[in-house]
Amino acid sequence: MNIADEIRSRLAALEFESIELFDDSAAHLGHAGAASGGGHFELTIVSNAFIGKKSLERHRMVYQPLSDLIPHRIHALSIRALTPDEF
Repeated sequence: MNIADEIRSRLAALEFESIELFDDSAAHLGHAGAASGGGHFELTIVSNAFIGKKSLERHRMVYQPLSDLIPHRIHALSIRALTPDEF
């Protein structure tokens, strides 16, 4: 399974309404962290699971199921975690 599909699969438990994942790894070629093969990603995820949660809590909800992928398969992950009303 490629890394983008792996990320989407692992975040499925958040029952997201929308997910956008942009692989920005090519822009970071030569970067020390990219040398190990870890990718750089921008994620926007929309879920009712974020209702009533502060930004830090939302980010933890995203990072937790991905934790074993960091830092080897994922070097950097930018997160926008929104409720449907915020989206």
